Amino acid sequence: MPEGDTVWQAARRLHDALAGKVLARSDFRVPQYATVDLAGRTVLGTVPRGKHLLTRFEGDLTLHTHLRMEGAWKVFRTGEPWRGGPAFQIRVVLSTADRTAVGYRLQVVELLRTGEEDRAVGHLGPDLLGPDWNPDRALANLLADPARPLGEALLDQRNLAGIGNVYKSELCFLIGATPWLPVGALPADRAAHLPGLAQRLLEANRDRPVRRTTGLRNQDLFVYGRASRPCLRCGTRVRLADQGDGSRERPTYWCPACQTGPAPGSPPVRGTRPTN
Repeated sequence: MPEGDTVWQAARRLHDALAGKVLARSDFRVPQYATVDLAGRTVLGTVPRGKHLLTRFEGDLTLHTHLRMEGAWKVFRTGEPWRGGPAFQIRVVLSTADRTAVGYRLQVVELLRTGEEDRAVGHLGPDLLGPDWNPDRALANLLADPARPLGEALLDQRNLAGIGNVYKSELCFLIGATPWLPVGALPADRAAHLPGLAQRLLEANRDRPVRRTTGLRNQDLFVYGRASRPCLRCGTRVRLADQGDGSRERPTYWCPACQTGPAPGSPPVRGTRPTN
């Protein structure tokens, strides 16, 4: 599942393969850009912004892509067979003399002026893996709506950019709160700890092929994907329910013993964040 760390890896692969090279061919397989030809332009580089990818070309032009749930960028050597899905799932092809980048199942494909990138990503909060990371601002954003469930607030990219459904569940476990606990009910010390913890998790995983949050051998994640299995800390069975993020319901995992707060079927927690 693409989250901030995997998008960072995708950006690095694209940058390493294309940056500083002249495009020999481009192929946009989306109706809006079907006639666009970028051949002859030099690729300046690719940078991540939260879960977004910005590939910049000479001439003040940027390709903005988003992987969403199933998208992927694959890089191949010239002449190498493409592997990433059937041809009808290809949305963009960018080729240089020795490398070809193929975008499969990309949910967002947009060409815009580099000077207008904020039109696509300006709404995002501080990037957990970016140069603009600011934990104080991220915390203020999270606490701006104290009644909002913690899991929803973490997924809102306007608060902080890069967290997806896996990190949402894992972060809530690590701070001992259910994803349905109102942000304002989170004890002040745990709230203050949350942005830094999120940043450290993504930073630790951005160079790993397999995402890990536990530090345990042969156990990569504490709760995500472990429904009905014993909690790695207390042995209680991990539970699963859906939680919305403002756009769709997402599978959410938690330990009812290690994490305090409401859960589906329990009374709501009311009040604001304690001062101690």
